[in-house]
Amino acid sequence: MDFKNQLEQKRQAVNNELCLLLEKQIRINSALKKALVYTLSGQGKRIRGALTLWCCEIISGLVNHDALIAASAIEMVHTYSLVHDDLPAMDDDDLRRGRPTCHKAFDEATAILAGDALLTLGFEVLANEISDSSMAVKLISELAQAAGAAGMIAGQMADLKAEKKQGSLEQLEYIHTSKTAKMFQCAAVFGGITGGAEQKQLQYLSEYGLKTGLSFQIADDILDVSASSEQLGKTAGKDTKAGKLTYPAVLGLEESRLLEKKLADDAVALLEPFGEKAEILRLLTLALLERTK
Repeated sequence: MDFKNQLEQKRQAVNNELCLLLEKQIRINSALKKALVYTLSGQGKRIRGALTLWCCEIISGLVNHDALIAASAIEMVHTYSLVHDDLPAMDDDDLRRGRPTCHKAFDEATAILAGDALLTLGFEVLANEISDSSMAVKLISELAQAAGAAGMIAGQMADLKAEKKQGSLEQLEYIHTSKTAKMFQCAAVFGGITGGAEQKQLQYLSEYGLKTGLSFQIADDILDVSASSEQLGKTAGKDTKAGKLTYPAVLGLEESRLLEKKLADDAVALLEPFGEKAEILRLLTLALLERTK
């Protein structure tokens, strides 16, 4: 199985759906829409969206329209978080996905409003485009929990408060689980829900997503101190300069790599009940473990 080709196919599918959803938004102010198109057309890997589509395929055997909507919604919310994360009051970065961040390409106020618009639009498309209202409610609830005050936002707040402080491993795990892993968990659950998964299947996918997301974030921490800005598509060394609480800072590089590998192995073990159908998720976990950008 050619993983890169499979990921590219899913990336294109999500990008196409995002374009269609934006085209429907005919009442959006033209200046704001320009910023939305700019942020969503960056060369993102769409890993969360692809994870949703793959999990749907594993359960139902195909990607349905609901899964495409769910994948697009989670990518909108993820992109909003990046736009806000790059702002001067947050991580103050000039590069994202290999080009100027939204507030550099436009201005700070436009970036704030573009992020706000992407966040609310993600929930709007779930409410309006999902075929079954009870499924839409489940998806909205999952995304709100993953991205909200007890999820990604909580992680971002804890991340900011921990800067330039001597933090513990427990605190670090809370930050990374909240700000990153819960959105991976949500993406996997999205795929399960849209594919019609049973409760036990949802539980396996949920735990797989959480462990894969935490492994992904540890890899991000490692790359920040070991890769170049050109490789990353964003400014390298920002975490160290800002005094961020990261796994290399707390555990060192070697221990961080060992923990990253253990989490990836644990994630793969959770796929056992799905058999060969889950091979693509095993490859995803391996690719995230070995990535260089």
